Amino acid sequence: MNPYVKSVRPQEDYQLWLTFENGEKRIFDVKPYLDKGVFIRLKKVAEFKTARVVSGSVEWRGEIDLSNDTLYLASTPAQTGKVRSKKVRRADKKVAAVHAKRPKQRRASAGAK
Repeated sequence: MNPYVKSVRPQEDYQLWLTFENGEKRIFDVKPYLDKGVFIRLKKVAEFKTARVVSGSVEWRGEIDLSNDTLYLASTPAQTGKVRSKKVRRADKKVAAVHAKRPKQRRASAGAK
């Protein structure tokens, strides 16, 4: 049995950033579904962005849903560095700049007293 979806964040280019109950973060590409049946309605970006978790699966208005099995098996592991806020990225740059300015400390050799 595949894990249930714990949270979903719709991303650009019709992708879903999923966090599963086992802690895995995965990306599911909805584009292949957008020309099929009820999923055609999700071509409207505003509608696509209303995705929410219901009973461990992802659902949109109008009874459009994807099961946790489909989402898990057809998704790919997420690169955790890709989906970070601008605020976090700026903080990382500041820390890196501080470290770059610090003089490198010399290690004492093993025989030195």
